[in-house]
Amino acid sequence: MVMKMDLGRWVLCFCLLALFLPTIVSGNAVFRVQHKFKGRGKSLNALRAHDTRRHGRILSAVDLPLGGNGHPSEAGLYFAKIGIGTPSKDYYVQVDTGSDILWVNCAGCDRCPTKSDLGVDLTLYDMKASTTSDAVGCDDNFCSLYDGPLPGCKPGLQCLYSVLYGDGSSTTGYFVQDFVQYNRISGNFQTTPTNGTVVFGCGNKQSGELGSSSEALDGILGFGQANSSMLSQLASSGKVKKVFSHCLDNVDGGGIFAIGEVVEPKVNITPLVQNQAHYNVVMKEIEVGGDPLDVPSDAFESGDRKGTIIDSGTTLAYFPQEVYVPLIEKILSQQPDLRLHTVEQAFTCFDYTGNVDDGFPTVTLHFDKSISLTVYPHEYLFQVKEFEWCIGWQNSGEQTKDGKDLTLLGDLVLSNKLVVYDLEKQGIGWVEYNCSSSIKVKDERSGSVFRVGAHDLSSSYSLTSGSILISLLLPIAMLHSFIY
Repeated sequence: MVMKMDLGRWVLCFCLLALFLPTIVSGNAVFRVQHKFKGRGKSLNALRAHDTRRHGRILSAVDLPLGGNGHPSEAGLYFAKIGIGTPSKDYYVQVDTGSDILWVNCAGCDRCPTKSDLGVDLTLYDMKASTTSDAVGCDDNFCSLYDGPLPGCKPGLQCLYSVLYGDGSSTTGYFVQDFVQYNRISGNFQTTPTNGTVVFGCGNKQSGELGSSSEALDGILGFGQANSSMLSQLASSGKVKKVFSHCLDNVDGGGIFAIGEVVEPKVNITPLVQNQAHYNVVMKEIEVGGDPLDVPSDAFESGDRKGTIIDSGTTLAYFPQEVYVPLIEKILSQQPDLRLHTVEQAFTCFDYTGNVDDGFPTVTLHFDKSISLTVYPHEYLFQVKEFEWCIGWQNSGEQTKDGKDLTLLGDLVLSNKLVVYDLEKQGIGWVEYNCSSSIKVKDERSGSVFRVGAHDLSSSYSLTSGSILISLLLPIAMLHSFIY
């Protein structure tokens, strides 16, 4: 998992010998995801606590036998319904761009949650109940995908995994392979049911937040950069291009998630920082109302526990204190008569009766390669009562000591924008967009372009309220899938 902070992981191919083969994309697949907080009452502290737990996880080293160089993170905001096994059963999994593995709770699990406050029924995966399941042994290529044979892992034994997160929670278990059920895109707003083989973690012991019921789901689906992620596995076997995108609608919690080249709209990208566990980019400058923000020259330097991370699993946005303080001062300087007060001991709030877009400045974030991201007042301010507004920008130093120099850009700035993660070109880009509409995605083999929408498949799913469409391009002749 990655970080858990505030108002806001795919089909794994087992053909590892194809690791360096050219990527060929020609099919499509879709999943729907649900906004975690959609329709639920919540306190501001609950939202910030979500980010705080996430923050602790993103900054910690991960004890991951599979590879060890990814920092799993807990998504917290969106989850998808997928089918696993034969016969297929439904599972609800958190989806996150910062995690590197897929795992679900399994039968016989110790301290796995049995109920969820999210309004979904939890299901324990049982290998014995599926006719297509198979264990992954220590002599399997997948088990040594990263660093060679694992200590103590010998032929004839199961391939185990263990992940320890920064907040003290953990998941342990073993790897299995089975079918995952998904809907392949067969045309504009059209899908065809299919399935594919997946290697995933079968969790048999959880601790900490992973064992609680307040935000419980059946597991986590990771979309990080490591070779263990679903995207990397699909791409290495020629199933998809190593490109995905999401568009999150902060009005109803819906949106779009797609794998493959986005043909429309066009998006420019900024380079990813190399050799980082997460999606790090280089921020150059911040403008408030068109004026550059006066901050230290090294405020946005990249490095150990420093730099700027794009993370859709985080709700708010966090800056180091040396950036946060002048940012807030500059924003509020246009309204010197405001009487500030604190809500729930965490948020700076005020009473305001006018249109916030008229009374407060826009904030523009500038990145390497002349890419910018504009955040409007109605996006960085949120209304808690009639005429009462609170500021969504947060101080990283008040989250965790180790993360005080971190800039984390979450849902606060990513909503209402199409965000493209192009791992083949090693860049991320975005463009302001209507996330309740549709995008066009290219089928690389045939050259066909399909339109993927946010709400067009609602009649095919039980999760209709605030759901998000997840789509991905897969080869026609091969099975397998993906999500957000």
